[in-house]
Amino acid sequence: MNKADTDTMLRSIHRADALRKQLDDHRPLPLDAVRRLQKEIRLRHTYHTDAIEGNTLTLNETRLVVEEGITISGKPLKDHIEARNGHEAFGTMMDMATKKERIGHVPVQKLHEAVTRGVLHDPGRYRTTNVRITGSTITPPPFIKVVKEMDRYFEIVNSSQGHPVEVSALIHHGLVRIHPFTDGNGRVARLLMNLHLMSEGYPPIVLRKEDRKRYYLSLRRADGGDLSYLTDMIAKALQGSLLLYLSALSDDHHLKPLNELSKGTKYSQEYLSLRARQGRLDAVKIDGTWYSSNEALKSYLLGIGQYSS
Repeated sequence: MNKADTDTMLRSIHRADALRKQLDDHRPLPLDAVRRLQKEIRLRHTYHTDAIEGNTLTLNETRLVVEEGITISGKPLKDHIEARNGHEAFGTMMDMATKKERIGHVPVQKLHEAVTRGVLHDPGRYRTTNVRITGSTITPPPFIKVVKEMDRYFEIVNSSQGHPVEVSALIHHGLVRIHPFTDGNGRVARLLMNLHLMSEGYPPIVLRKEDRKRYYLSLRRADGGDLSYLTDMIAKALQGSLLLYLSALSDDHHLKPLNELSKGTKYSQEYLSLRARQGRLDAVKIDGTWYSSNEALKSYLLGIGQYSS
């Protein structure tokens, strides 16, 4: 892990914490707003986590499947089952977070069972064969060592004193490194990542399918001992979720497309988009469009000494 990567990661965590502080200033949060936001993030997580693994349903099709029970013509039955399973598993994860359940064999296997029911022949059960991870430079441990490796994994993640974002990266990569199940490890890892974040008072996050290549690169870097890329990715996704929450609670934080936000400034939409991608401007990408707020733009301009009231 070089200094530049570490600095980028720490800056992303710092920005997420600054947004968390702003959100905490609005507590207690309106229950109806929180439920509405969690419902939307739950849907988007279901869509993106499945799409990362090759599911062909669109976001709107996923919404119809999980909320209306509609069958999409021409789409595989497996894709429908995965969507329903993923949506149910996210709800299970939220219940665990409310109860602040420690990560252990039972929660992990329960989430895997929810994710893979009707898809695998062994939902919720650790693998009994050896496997390889496509694109990875490491080989998961032999199946006879899975339980022992998982015991050690639980000991490490439950005793970690790091920042919640860093621990969530450790939780995510630790599970996919062991690869305790024949399939569905990535989906379970992303749920466990959110379980830890929500247990620590953060909103859940979505790792987007558009960032799939970067996501897999971050996992390969983590295989080599460098968790900074994955941690940075999680921190930036957390910024996006926090912005969504703030947008629902404050007019100053109301999200606007960058082409609208750029009006009245000397900066173009393209420039602000660049700063959003770099993590310099707090922004969230929704359906291919970058959004930010007047408050976020003000903070960015103050940071570069260009703001005047």
